[in-house]
Amino acid sequence: MKAFLMYPDRDFCLGQDLPPNEADLASDLELEVVLHAMADGDKFLFDMARLGLHSGITSPDEIAYRQHVLADCITQTAVVRDLYDVVIEALTAEKKILGWIFRHSPETIVHHSRQLMELYVAAFRRLRGIADAHAAGFRSEGFTRFFAMLAKELGDEYLTEIEAHIGELAFRRGTLISASLGKGSKGTGYTVLRQPEQGWRDRIPGLNRNRPGYSFTIAERDDAGARALSDLNGRGLNGAANALAQSTDHIKAFFEMLRAELGFYLGCLNLRDQLLAKDQPTCFPDPAGPAPAGAENARLSTRGLYDASLALSLDDARAIGNDVDADGKQVILVTGANHGGKSTFLRSVGLAQLMMQAGMFVPAESFAASVSTGLFTHFKREEDATMEMGKLDEELDRMSTIASQISAGGLLLCNESFASTNEREGSEIARQIIRALTEAGVRIVFVTHMHDLAGRCYAAHDPAALFLRAERRPDGQRTFRVPPGEPLPTSYGEDLYQQVFGTADTEARV
Repeated sequence: MKAFLMYPDRDFCLGQDLPPNEADLASDLELEVVLHAMADGDKFLFDMARLGLHSGITSPDEIAYRQHVLADCITQTAVVRDLYDVVIEALTAEKKILGWIFRHSPETIVHHSRQLMELYVAAFRRLRGIADAHAAGFRSEGFTRFFAMLAKELGDEYLTEIEAHIGELAFRRGTLISASLGKGSKGTGYTVLRQPEQGWRDRIPGLNRNRPGYSFTIAERDDAGARALSDLNGRGLNGAANALAQSTDHIKAFFEMLRAELGFYLGCLNLRDQLLAKDQPTCFPDPAGPAPAGAENARLSTRGLYDASLALSLDDARAIGNDVDADGKQVILVTGANHGGKSTFLRSVGLAQLMMQAGMFVPAESFAASVSTGLFTHFKREEDATMEMGKLDEELDRMSTIASQISAGGLLLCNESFASTNEREGSEIARQIIRALTEAGVRIVFVTHMHDLAGRCYAAHDPAALFLRAERRPDGQRTFRVPPGEPLPTSYGEDLYQQVFGTADTEARV
């Protein structure tokens, strides 16, 4: 049985490797805040959220498949949580069985597996009950197929038959085993047999006491004879024990996969609840295919895009969103005032890209973008006494690693890259890297204070480049926005002046 709630044609891979730059993404985009919101204190949900967030789906159809399942989860939250509770109870059922205290033998395997199977069948009946009661309220292909599978594979007759087999495995009338003699008169071909149906004579105690047959009795203190008989019984049960253990392992694997897939969606629901509690909007994005052929195919258009990590961290204030029309743009260059929201905007783009390609909603009023073949970040790092190289060398080394991993259709987010050297040298390095990567089909969003870089790029009048300018308005709540506009001179001097002398201006720009 397969759930197929994450992908239309395959399981959610629990053993998948995280992207090699996962640590950089987590640090630069502050993913831990989002992941903890999704987990809501549950370590398993945290792990599933992290795996799901890094799904990196590049097919718009697969993204839409997962979006539709999540939409069902939003409208049928109580039902989905009931499904998850059934799965959790099934997976924790083994703790209720005390068979682990006995020695490992075919008899104990049969006993343990039979009890476990009873609990699994009870869980199956509960899943069927939920499916029968609520399947009509789900619209997504994923849940429709899932409930149809439950109805087909877990019919009443089938479950009743399983329960009958489980009852026989209790061997309340003893174990009936067949065998034949092999070489050296040793037993071979041991097979456990089904007990024949009892007639009315068999059910009357004492009536068959004198029926003829071959039998023997072991003396009460004959330990060797008891061990020999137990060994014969174990050989007969060995095949049944293996088959029953494999069946329980198969069912357990199904419940584990269902737990993982439902767990990811529960994480999404937890995150959505926390964002809505802060009066922050969410929406399902409109994904487009990768755009490696050229800038004219690239899409990035959003309204009210905000940084979910920031929104979750604020106590009273709301995170302010940005409107961006960057369709057909391959380079977005963001300049502006210190603390004007440039880095926040950059994180919001990266986080929305990850969430879209995980099949999630995004923190925005609307969002449409091309999927990327890989998301990479190159943010400035604080001075580290343990660094074995200079800051510029460290930046170049990280960029070299990115260049070896990124491919056409990838998205690179740069935050104050190469600001560790003088502006002339840093601008030239950044300009050459931007040119090389864009020629290779990579899209870039670059936040910088280097006016030389911004000015020379702006002077080129490249139609595939968009220039945004951070604005800081001291309006009580200090709202920050990033509207399009020509790069202005560096803000360091102006910011320093404001810190020392203050300002009565209603707006400060780069």
